[in-house]
Amino acid sequence: MASAAAAMFNRSVPGGSKDNSMRGLVSFIADLRNARARELEEKRINKELANIRQKFKGGNLTGYDKKKYVCKLLYIYILGWNVDFGHLEAVNLISATKYSEKQIGYLAVTLFLHEQHELLHLVVNSIRKDLADYNELNNCLALHAIANVGGREMGEALALDVHRLLISPTSKPFVKKKAALTLLRLYRKVPSIVQPEWSERIIAIMDDPDMGVALSVTSLVMTMAQDDPDAYKGSYIKAVQRLRKVVVDHEYSGDYVYYKVPCPWLQVKFLRLLQYFQPSEDDYIRQLLRDSLQAILDNAMEMPKNVQQNNAQNAVLFEAINLIIHLDTEQDLMVQISSKLGKFIGSRETNVRYLGLEAMTHLAVRTETLDPIKKHQDIIIGSLRDRDITVRRQGLDLLYSMCDATNSQKIVHELLKYLQSADYAIREEMVLKIAILTEKYAADPQWYVDISMRLIAMAGDHVSDEVWQRVIQIVTNNDELQVYAAQNILKYCQADTCHETLVKIGSYILGEFGHLIADNKGCSPIEQFAALQAKFNATSPNTRAMILSAFVKFVNLFPEIKPQLLQAFKTYSHTLDSELQQRACEYLALATMPTDDLLRTVCDEMPPFPERASALLSRLDKKHGPTGDKRTWSVSAKDGAPGVDRNATLKRNFSGALPGANGAATVNGANGTHTNGGAVKSPADELAGLDLSSGAPNMASASHLSPDWEHGYNRLLLQPEGVLYEDVQIQIGLRSEYRSEVGCVILYFMNKSSAPIQSFTTTLDNRSAEQLKLDVRSLPDTTVHSGAQTQQMIMLEAKGVFNKPPTIRISYMAGSLQALTLQLPVSLHKYMDAAVLSADDFFKRWKQIGGAPRESQKIFQGYNLSTENTRKIVSGFKWGILDGVDPNARNFVGATVLHTSGGKFGCLMRLEPNQENKMYRLTIRATDESVPPLLMAAMEDRLTQPYPL
Repeated sequence: MASAAAAMFNRSVPGGSKDNSMRGLVSFIADLRNARARELEEKRINKELANIRQKFKGGNLTGYDKKKYVCKLLYIYILGWNVDFGHLEAVNLISATKYSEKQIGYLAVTLFLHEQHELLHLVVNSIRKDLADYNELNNCLALHAIANVGGREMGEALALDVHRLLISPTSKPFVKKKAALTLLRLYRKVPSIVQPEWSERIIAIMDDPDMGVALSVTSLVMTMAQDDPDAYKGSYIKAVQRLRKVVVDHEYSGDYVYYKVPCPWLQVKFLRLLQYFQPSEDDYIRQLLRDSLQAILDNAMEMPKNVQQNNAQNAVLFEAINLIIHLDTEQDLMVQISSKLGKFIGSRETNVRYLGLEAMTHLAVRTETLDPIKKHQDIIIGSLRDRDITVRRQGLDLLYSMCDATNSQKIVHELLKYLQSADYAIREEMVLKIAILTEKYAADPQWYVDISMRLIAMAGDHVSDEVWQRVIQIVTNNDELQVYAAQNILKYCQADTCHETLVKIGSYILGEFGHLIADNKGCSPIEQFAALQAKFNATSPNTRAMILSAFVKFVNLFPEIKPQLLQAFKTYSHTLDSELQQRACEYLALATMPTDDLLRTVCDEMPPFPERASALLSRLDKKHGPTGDKRTWSVSAKDGAPGVDRNATLKRNFSGALPGANGAATVNGANGTHTNGGAVKSPADELAGLDLSSGAPNMASASHLSPDWEHGYNRLLLQPEGVLYEDVQIQIGLRSEYRSEVGCVILYFMNKSSAPIQSFTTTLDNRSAEQLKLDVRSLPDTTVHSGAQTQQMIMLEAKGVFNKPPTIRISYMAGSLQALTLQLPVSLHKYMDAAVLSADDFFKRWKQIGGAPRESQKIFQGYNLSTENTRKIVSGFKWGILDGVDPNARNFVGATVLHTSGGKFGCLMRLEPNQENKMYRLTIRATDESVPPLLMAAMEDRLTQPYPL
């Protein structure tokens, strides 16, 4: 390390013998190399730093001395030691007349400073002067500095000078290369610095005879063409012409031949650039491109034994294949690539197999006929058992894309067979794709129902809510499915082991269509009731809610088993779950009314679901997500692609091939209408099977919260999901779920602007680190395209009683640097579960807890003392409201349990509204003395302010 650094400094100082030696630096480096212990090295460095500091304070140093001392500081910095002085002296070296001193000055600036450094604005004028210098070496030093540390401010100040060097006919080729790459670096940071009127002049440089200049400028054009294809559409012809010169006419420099492959990097860039535009309609241009592509295919006829040559050749070949697929009109070339891809997917090399499958997937999405791909169907199915998971995943994508009415049953059965042993990382995606293919290509109702039920039974926890809800929607909207589906799902529910997802489906379908099979053997009403009743205790609250909804349907449909149903409602009316208790009580009251008129109205058959975009396809689109490369394609979202029809309806005709999978409406949630209880999607379900990861470095500041942060925060304090923040550029949504001491928060960032958001960064600030543990599950994409959405998952564990919610800082580039600091709605009450107590138990525990310090009491003025508003707020704080406990019916009495990993804490509350004086008296007692003041402060703030519910 030391010798390499010394050699670097010696090489960087051309000039006289004195400059070449810099004996002081060489001696200093030798001393450090000879230091046998870290303490000795530190002692020598401290001595040298003290000497340099003294020299700088004394002043009157020559340029050579400044250079020497700055070199020593650089070397110390490179070794990893902190250098907190000398930066200004290094900046002053940039203005030196001697090249060796200027070079060290620029080197120091690029190492010591960053784009937000306060000293950086001092060097802008010096850099501009060097950009305008006739000495090309000074030009290069300035360009290096801009590319390394230039930010928005420097880019806006110097972009015109960089552009001038790029287009100047007097600039040397190596200066043009550096200017193009510097402009590219600045453009990636701040796209607005490149003016639209520059496009034509930049495109013209693609014809530069120097291959290096062409390569650099093409990189710049590729980037800008993706954002503004109209402004850079002239590059299409330039790329076609230059590609033909290289591939067909062999016009290139020998220096750019890499293992017998001419300019492979330039070829790849041209081929990819052409995919950013619609194919040219000019026959001449098409012929030029056809000649080039044919030459590339001919050159790849033989597989070279040299690894480097093989890699370079394959890089060009696969990019050419992607372009041929993109053109979609060259049938002769399409036949050739189909044959080549068939060899690639059977290759012994993992990378080649993967690239072959990827290209063939692209081909399957774009081609009109799948026959050439079907010839390799057995090999593709075999790729599902490849030793590499990326190959297996790509094989899954290809099978999905190549599926049609002729091979759908075989592919679906093979996917089901593989599902049993598939990696957990891809099971959810497999389930989505199997469900989509099953629906689209089902030729008869029984096959659709059989496969759907079998899929859900096999996949278990990997079945997303969209899948089982979709089955319910299809059955509801198709009369020919209802009888068979009811019989089929009843058999699953009667089995000893039945996954909870099947119980959800059974609850809905039997509740709606159980009467259609009531006369069949083994399907009597009491047997349907027994099948669901047996699964009740082993399911989640949401599923239990759906079972109760099915039972109230049975009351209307099967009067002969009404006593058993009423007994079930009575039993579950005493459950500790407040929602289930309320539901059971309401159903019991409904079923015991003198007349059945209201019961029949409430339990009327559900209408067909409305036509909407497919939730399955939408979820699959999200899994692929937006990418930064505009040429990319989606195997799930392309209109007209195999397996996709976005204009179909939920009403199916099973007499022939099915139309596409669409029309997903959400099944009623457990907290929604009580006609049919459905499962509300849980953020924790999305995290199932994943490992927690450590949080990112905490650099957010909670001292400067952004304007308008309170509106979303206060609303989400009492709600599990909603919009946390929204402005003209970004919408930040939040979904949360808390189970005992563990909480899950998912943030959704949606770009509302018309331009991509760059450098998207989030930083968490945990102000209660000792009591609240944060685990960042994933970070959002750094680039969020217009209308696209990215997300971040955070797990929060309450280790103890905490009082300060975490904050999050969101920063991104959208023309300029935008930053938000928001407070997350993570409060202590989120970890509470409402409890149900009798009057005797409540007063007994109230006395056991006693008064201070475990009690907090306060009288304060309220904003809206109406019973409805107060009840909503109290329930939102997860208090179990105990009606009838307090002698005064206007008062609210509540009980809850606070969960932390350190223990559980019982909490009791009494809230006395005084309507006449508009005052509240709030009393809170808890088994831990630190809890009542925190809950008191939170509730007082909410009860005294006009916050939205």
